[in-house]
Amino acid sequence: MIDFITFCNYAGTFAFAISGIRLASAKQFDWFGAYVVGVVTAVGGGTVRDILLNATPFWMEEPAYLIVSALALLFVIVFRKYVIHLNNTFFIFDAIGLGLFVVSGIHKTLDFGLPMWTAIVMGTITGSFGGMMRDTLINEVPLIFRKDIYALTCVLGGFIYYICMKLSVSILVTQLVTASTVLTARLLAVKYHISVPVLKGEE
Repeated sequence: MIDFITFCNYAGTFAFAISGIRLASAKQFDWFGAYVVGVVTAVGGGTVRDILLNATPFWMEEPAYLIVSALALLFVIVFRKYVIHLNNTFFIFDAIGLGLFVVSGIHKTLDFGLPMWTAIVMGTITGSFGGMMRDTLINEVPLIFRKDIYALTCVLGGFIYYICMKLSVSILVTQLVTASTVLTARLLAVKYHISVPVLKGEE
């Protein structure tokens, strides 16, 4: 039986890979190009996190993540009529991946014995940097730099994780609540158009 962190890693990889492949399809990428974008989306944030933690990037020790990304490509190919033509498909899978990877990033950082504030930063990097790389590859302004509340939902999830720890909530419940908080915050931000004020260079 897999633990929740392993589930977060695999499910987050699948969800993020689909979000990347979905956007690559809109740019008319071929299958291999779409797969590359999907992989970068799925492992990009975790790779940056592991490099900062002075650890071997997780996907280099376990090829399952590349296989899961390939399965995501197959999923989009088989169900392309539903996936590609639904405008909210990218958003839903991206939000799911965001919540799961925040938990994964926080957990791994704490395992390295680093303080909670560092874990929140690493959780945010794990959740958001893959999407930033994805958007760069497809020549879009990264979501993290737009007015949409994106990375801030990761920070919120980190604080929820910290509060749960202080309240001595079980680790599984803490992780579930954190992932749910990030996902819910992202959904509500988009539904109700909650955004960060734009920094204007001139009036």
